[in-house]
Amino acid sequence: MHTLDWTVMTEQDIERTAIRARMVGGLTAANVGEELTLAGWVHRRRDLGGLLFVDLRDRSGLLQVSFGPDWTSEEGLLLARELGPEDVVAVSGMVALRPDPNPQMPTGAVELRAGSVERLSVARTPAIPVYRGPEDELPSEDLRLRHRVLDLRRPELQRALGLRHRVVLAARNYLDGLGFMEIETPILTRPTPEGARDYLVPSRVHKGEFYALPQSPQIYKQILMVSGYDRYFQIARCFRDEDLRADRQPEFTQIDVEASFVGVDDVLRWIEGLVVAICDVVGMHVELPLPSLSWADAMERYGTDRPDLRFGLPIEDWSSVVLETEFRVLRGPVEVGGRARGIRLPGGARLSRKDIEAIEEEAKAAGAPGLAWVKLGDEGASGPLGKHLSEAHLAEMGMKAGDLALVAAGPDRVTSPALSATRMAAAAALGTPRERDHAWLWVTGFPVFEETDGGGLVPGHHPFVMPHPEDIDLLESDPARTRGLAYDLVYNGTELGSGSIRIHRPDLQRTVLRMLGLSDVDIDRKFGFLLEALSAGAPPHGGIALGVDRIAQRFVGAGSIRDVIAFPKTTAARALFEGAPSPLGDEELTELGLRLVTRAPTP
Repeated sequence: MHTLDWTVMTEQDIERTAIRARMVGGLTAANVGEELTLAGWVHRRRDLGGLLFVDLRDRSGLLQVSFGPDWTSEEGLLLARELGPEDVVAVSGMVALRPDPNPQMPTGAVELRAGSVERLSVARTPAIPVYRGPEDELPSEDLRLRHRVLDLRRPELQRALGLRHRVVLAARNYLDGLGFMEIETPILTRPTPEGARDYLVPSRVHKGEFYALPQSPQIYKQILMVSGYDRYFQIARCFRDEDLRADRQPEFTQIDVEASFVGVDDVLRWIEGLVVAICDVVGMHVELPLPSLSWADAMERYGTDRPDLRFGLPIEDWSSVVLETEFRVLRGPVEVGGRARGIRLPGGARLSRKDIEAIEEEAKAAGAPGLAWVKLGDEGASGPLGKHLSEAHLAEMGMKAGDLALVAAGPDRVTSPALSATRMAAAAALGTPRERDHAWLWVTGFPVFEETDGGGLVPGHHPFVMPHPEDIDLLESDPARTRGLAYDLVYNGTELGSGSIRIHRPDLQRTVLRMLGLSDVDIDRKFGFLLEALSAGAPPHGGIALGVDRIAQRFVGAGSIRDVIAFPKTTAARALFEGAPSPLGDEELTELGLRLVTRAPTP
């Protein structure tokens, strides 16, 4: 048995264990002649009669192992012919050059000529294959999640989780270098509304009382600022009981950052350095400073607060043109206070009516009643809007021969999301060339409040955003126009992070909570411990949280964050491998002091 020298360790010492000399990845022609014991899983076996080949797999990669009568023991040959997929083996032999090098494999120049083999574990026939040929399709996602232990062996997932690890490690090292301290905050806390629903945990000790799993460490990290820990970070686990999509999970991970005595520019500068650090993991070059847009400009030009700026196609306001026409479909909404806005697509006239209808369906799905359109060809304007526009109107819209314009009319809250969807669908239909591959963006100046359809107010980000100093006087007189010191980090149309400068004055925090419809009794019951902390002398502070799952997803190009999480939930919030959530028996419910009014059927 090899004994490690704990004082001086080489790279190979780090990989060496009692069973294997090293991992299979990284073996090259420089290793030819070395006697090694390697261990891993049988990825694929090929029996050519006199010779037998096994692709041996571990987390570092694949290596061909050859078995032959000239170098393998008789017992080894017999056992090698019995090996099945995913059996775990240890193989001892010599590294040699492959007679048939495989340039597609990083270790394809060499092989291990096995002298002996030991089967460490027998695997039953895999429910889903780990080895896939070039033409083989993946099993369905539900099947892969049900057999996640096998699915996680796929090289694609191992690479994704490896990249995720390196991103988090880079973040830790960078923030540590800036003097940030990693501090853990509670997982079991009190229910505190932050815009989503809590997961509740019943207490066995205090029957009838509940903990909540944190939606974020928001309040605790603010309390840490008041306590004098002026630079905090945490790789935080967060939980939200909400509807799921490709970019949502009930539990997720974020790089959570907070600092005292800072303004917006301080946070943005630090996080831009963090962006550089995590982009180094994938070799992505980032130019600083990152561009920024105000929330108002982003909504005006792109219809969304997370625009994809890899290409252009901004939204334009054509209300004045529409008011000069007799096209009532567009003119009517403008006359009652709405606007007519649209997107001009250079070269878009080549799109068919079917293509335009498909784009219109995207706009309708986003809330628009429909789109009007006009094409400008060599023979003039055509389309539903075309006959209502003069040459002067077309010139004012910037139309050139070969262009297509798509227009929606109504209040901005309807047309903005519809035109954002139109922009993305039109770019895809046209094959619009990207002006850049990586479009980073800060969106700043979010409104403190958003108005509901019923006329009430909800937080734009969360209830702790400091209002912009210039808008403090609007807080009670015109809350919908109050800007906050809030900012989002956007990458290629995906929000990767959200943050703000926080309210550090208890009187101002109470005012904001009152504007959200909470009584003083409710405020003290739900947020009393935060207000008590702020009353102890709170420094100005702010921070941000970056989504680890989304960063990893975008960096590996995965279609879903489920492809960068070891054990994700389905879109129905179920863990198929371990069978969660699951019902409790009556005895367990009684112990918790709970009684079910209705019991859901067991899935």
